[in-house]
Amino acid sequence: MSEQLRILAIGAHPDDCDLKAGGAAIMYAQMGHKVRFVSVTNGDAGHQRMGGAALAKRRREEARRAGQVAGIEYLVLDNHDGELEVNLHNRRQIIALIREFQPDLVMTHRPNDYHPDHRYTSQLVQDAAFMVTVPNIVSEVDHLDVNPVIVYFSDRFRKPSPFTPDVVIDIGPVMEQKVRMLHQHTSQFYEWLPYNGRYLDEVPEGEDERIAWLTQKMQERFALPDDPSYRRALEEWYGAERASMVQYVEAFEACEYGAPLTCEDIPRLFPMLRR
Repeated sequence: MSEQLRILAIGAHPDDCDLKAGGAAIMYAQMGHKVRFVSVTNGDAGHQRMGGAALAKRRREEARRAGQVAGIEYLVLDNHDGELEVNLHNRRQIIALIREFQPDLVMTHRPNDYHPDHRYTSQLVQDAAFMVTVPNIVSEVDHLDVNPVIVYFSDRFRKPSPFTPDVVIDIGPVMEQKVRMLHQHTSQFYEWLPYNGRYLDEVPEGEDERIAWLTQKMQERFALPDDPSYRRALEEWYGAERASMVQYVEAFEACEYGAPLTCEDIPRLFPMLRR
């Protein structure tokens, strides 16, 4: 390993980073790089039967266990779920968080998304992008000399602009471990999301049965999209032969507000792409 990278993924809730970048995080950790996941809210609204402090405590513990599975750090901030706002207090919080970790790469949501917490997390990260280099902003934490590269998690929203897969990673080798990571978020994948999606009756009771069920769900969700741009990105970095065998992927789009993501930067910041 030529250098230890510092990867910071910032999601709105205590399972967002796992869903969008869990496979990449596992691979980074396996290669000896430093990864920190951050949930900007404590998740205290995401359930049909419980909420408040009890749910926040439960979700923080679920995140801790997920981090253990992946071999990464997991930090949950104490902002209320569903109530995140783009304001100066929260901007300062994100600026300090980025400065303290000194990341080479920051990952977060895109600004167009169905959930206000996702949108506002993205906005807060974007608003912090330049400010992390300004000494007189949040002056109690040393400023960064260089703006980190920022990339967006993938999504399927088309308006006002569709997601662009600038980087596509084959997560097939770690798909089982990623499912184990998501499995730790019991309150979400076996309770709240099935309830909200009206498929709670599909959830099995036994742990092995749940893992098998969740594996099928996640294989469907992270299957390589039928989109030529994904295939082109895979072929560029893996080669045509390897790309033809890829089944499951995570993808990322460059954000213009951080340092530019150049062709030279991609294999450095995403070393799992090196042939």
